[in-house]
Amino acid sequence: MVFYLIGLGLGDVEDITVKGLNVVRKCKRVYLEAYTSILCYGLEKKQLEEYYGRDVIEADRTTVEQNSDEILTDADTEDVAMLVVGDPFGATTHADLVLRAKEKGIVVKVVHNASIMNAVGCCGLQLYNFGETVSIVMWLDNWEPDSYYDKIAINLSKGLHTLCLLDIKTKEQSVENMMRGRKVYEPARYLTCSEACKQLITISKRKREEGTEPIYTENTRVVGLARVGWDDQKIVSCSMLEMCSVDMGPPLHSLIIPGNTHPLEDDMLATFALKTL
Repeated sequence: MVFYLIGLGLGDVEDITVKGLNVVRKCKRVYLEAYTSILCYGLEKKQLEEYYGRDVIEADRTTVEQNSDEILTDADTEDVAMLVVGDPFGATTHADLVLRAKEKGIVVKVVHNASIMNAVGCCGLQLYNFGETVSIVMWLDNWEPDSYYDKIAINLSKGLHTLCLLDIKTKEQSVENMMRGRKVYEPARYLTCSEACKQLITISKRKREEGTEPIYTENTRVVGLARVGWDDQKIVSCSMLEMCSVDMGPPLHSLIIPGNTHPLEDDMLATFALKTL
């Protein structure tokens, strides 16, 4: 018997591959990993169940990272599937789950799909010109990390583009509720392109105040992407400062800081230039 990791693609119920759908319909149990990304905004689990013809069990962070034995139970005697938005290996969490399964002697098979890591090419920037991907975390009161700046600086120094994945917080608990053991969760929050650019500009100003010339400025060109692969996909190319005022709409958002660009890339980005009155 097999433990399957199945990519759902960019979030729409129909993005699953034919192979993946056939596997889902034969599995004894089907889980949906529900915290490293989200389904198409507004799409609910019941719609997946209707399309697949199967019950789907939602697996949150605690279930996947701390209670993986629950997911892998009987996977050595019956087929079990874990559904992942995007591609199964878009998050390190899923590699850890594979290792745990193999330690138990469970056969693992993967059904790949599209993810933001390759679909980002929709903006016209060539995939082989991207450097290391970074994650920009959501700043909170008295917590403003900026470690991702160094990776952006390395990419730009080499002329490479940087894909910035923007933080999402789903099913998060307040410190008080966590300490009291109350399963009360905060409303979901999603970092936007606008907020990410404000953070990046703040970091660049701090670097200058420290005596270091920042690798980018508020005039540096960026590309905002929202809901890639969905019907209402949106792409905007403008300066970092301009992006601070752009409403990209509902999540999910991603941001690109281009490095050196080819004329063909410039022509493509020009088609997404911010329209001003």
